Amino acid sequence: MTSAATLPPRCATGRCATSRHAAGPCRTARRAVYLLQFNSTAFADAFRDDCSIGATAGHPLAGVADTDLDESWSGGGKVADTSSYVFTEAKPYGAAQARQAYLVAGATVALIVQSRKGSGGTPRVPFHQTVILQNQLLG
Repeated sequence: MTSAATLPPRCATGRCATSRHAAGPCRTARRAVYLLQFNSTAFADAFRDDCSIGATAGHPLAGVADTDLDESWSGGGKVADTSSYVFTEAKPYGAAQARQAYLVAGATVALIVQSRKGSGGTPRVPFHQTVILQNQLLG
């Protein structure tokens, strides 16, 4: 899980506009959606480029050594004029596995983070569903 202190300085003011959580009780999984609203699409694109989002997962999350592009992401739920960049923590995981995604829709950049403690890791399908739903909300 990340906090405002681990986000780039420009991200600190856009801290956690909304959160997602499991419908049932789950003590080991954590999910968060951070929304950054810029004055224009050009600023959102510049932020994405400055953070190297797409080629990499941008700034590393706290407690995550390395991330890889999520090869299982097929871009489902694609909405016109949006971009999605989905990453998963590289093996070996620490105490928890993390997944993260960036969505760019107009002047808004969203960072979606999900982590889960334990050897099972973070389930791929629920994370992808969260990315698809957030993409539809932003688009």
